[in-house]
Amino acid sequence: MKAKQIVTMVAVIAVMGYLYAQPVKGLIKPKEERTAPGKAGQDEHEGHDHDHETAVVDVTTVSQPAKAAIGGEASEKITAMEAELVKASAPAQKQKLQLELAKAWDAAHQQAPAAFYYKALAQSNNSFENWVNAGNRFNDAYKFTQDTAVQPAMVKNAIEAFKAAKAIKPADLEAQTGLGIAYVNQTSLGITDAEGGSPMQGITLLLDVVAKEPDNWKANLNLGQFAMKSGQYQKAVDRFSKMVAMPESAQRSKVEPYFYLAESYKQLGRKKEAIEAYLKCKELMGDPTMGQTIDNYINELKN
Repeated sequence: MKAKQIVTMVAVIAVMGYLYAQPVKGLIKPKEERTAPGKAGQDEHEGHDHDHETAVVDVTTVSQPAKAAIGGEASEKITAMEAELVKASAPAQKQKLQLELAKAWDAAHQQAPAAFYYKALAQSNNSFENWVNAGNRFNDAYKFTQDTAVQPAMVKNAIEAFKAAKAIKPADLEAQTGLGIAYVNQTSLGITDAEGGSPMQGITLLLDVVAKEPDNWKANLNLGQFAMKSGQYQKAVDRFSKMVAMPESAQRSKVEPYFYLAESYKQLGRKKEAIEAYLKCKELMGDPTMGQTIDNYINELKN
């Protein structure tokens, strides 16, 4: 499969996860609910729950459902590699197998087990590249999973990985972007790490990235999504409009920004623009099932 097809497929999966995670009629609680007596300010402070319990999640925990998802020969191959890793005694052999397992899970589009293997490698050699690989996959695993028992562990591991990466290369924008995303994600779960990490710290990190690198795809995408979650739909429109106007690249897909642009236009009552963005998203997806879902959204706007 070509790189661009793979990236588009991953973007479609991200949109599917978003659809399943969000109510059809909107992305945030109704205004009256958010400002009801006793709830005023709740959203702003829900990230300060230091007593939030995180379930014990390790590579075994996430590998079992991942194997069930991929099935067949790929699952059998990974199981055989895991058996080799258990038997391995030499550090070099262990690291070789961990890297092979990480890449095998990457090829199967299963971010969580890949993340744990990259983390294990990073803990062995303190490699910047492995810490970033681990952090990116933990962030992606958080994004794609709907398992609320697993999500806090993905976020906490992402923060740990990106902090370690930044300790090696403090000025690196990829590590800064990942840490910013993880900080905002953890607050949405009602948790914080020992050193803080508020949503504003996360947003500030991402804004600093786009100030230095205006076309940074991941930072722009997440800033747009966070704007949507906070009800700032015009800011989201501005962000996603900029993204869909960026030059084409085999390393990214415009499925997500077009979809979120459509959602933001819908929330602003700009039906014509929303329909146009939905249609472009459907065209890029090339997926009949998701195409039907998009058609339902368009019909809803027309009625």
